[in-house]
Amino acid sequence: MSAPRQLSTIPAVAAGGLRVVVDGGILRITIDRPGRMNALDLAHMTALGDVLEGAAADPAVRVVVLSGAGAGFCTGADLAAAATAGGRAASPEVVMDSANRVIRAIVDLPIPVIAQVGGAAVGVGASIALAADLTYAAEGAYLLLAFVNVGLMPDGGSSALIAASIGRARATRMALLGERLPADRAADEGLIADVLAADDLAAHVDAVAARLARGPRRALALTKQALTATTLTELDPALSREKAGQTELLQSPDFAEGVAAMLTKRAPNFRS
Repeated sequence: MSAPRQLSTIPAVAAGGLRVVVDGGILRITIDRPGRMNALDLAHMTALGDVLEGAAADPAVRVVVLSGAGAGFCTGADLAAAATAGGRAASPEVVMDSANRVIRAIVDLPIPVIAQVGGAAVGVGASIALAADLTYAAEGAYLLLAFVNVGLMPDGGSSALIAASIGRARATRMALLGERLPADRAADEGLIADVLAADDLAAHVDAVAARLARGPRRALALTKQALTATTLTELDPALSREKAGQTELLQSPDFAEGVAAMLTKRAPNFRS
């Protein structure tokens, strides 16, 4: 058996916030920004897309496991970093293209992708978790579309990913009201594969990943492709609509107010 190896495709700017190792055919990607609850700034989102796209061309990789360091999975885009970037901030179009690229890479990968959700999966972090083929969560973890709280709309394909699994009514509650969906409810409603005790989550994901890594790669690829084609027919239109809508909202006074309120820990005063 070959020794674990680091993947060389991570740009140096993001290497401190992503841990990427290939071992036994399993590519393990850990978002390692616990001080930011694993929120992703543009550099790390771009690096994540690079790694996922690179995995498709690496014959040594047979399955991908996505996880987050510490107590959370990923709390979405790093709005605090964007707010402090001032004039150096990227355009809304670039930000949206970067997030959409990650979702498309997960869905298009010809190998299974497992999300190991040990804690909060918020905003585009929820989208990343739900784009995976198999999503396992710890008891106490939750999914949250918090976009409306800062004057934004769901993105990362979540308007399609969630509705495709649990229906319009439940998806609307999550999107319009910003309601948390606990992991056990998400499993009961068919949004994720299973929920496990926190102490058992990693071992369960390891076992599933090892089983998939031993499986017939081409058969798994065609199976994933068939399931995606049947169940995610609205993903591309959703990504397009979300990009257009979010690009507008990212430049709105309500978003500026939402971020300011979040950073100062007060209730927002939306005026539009």
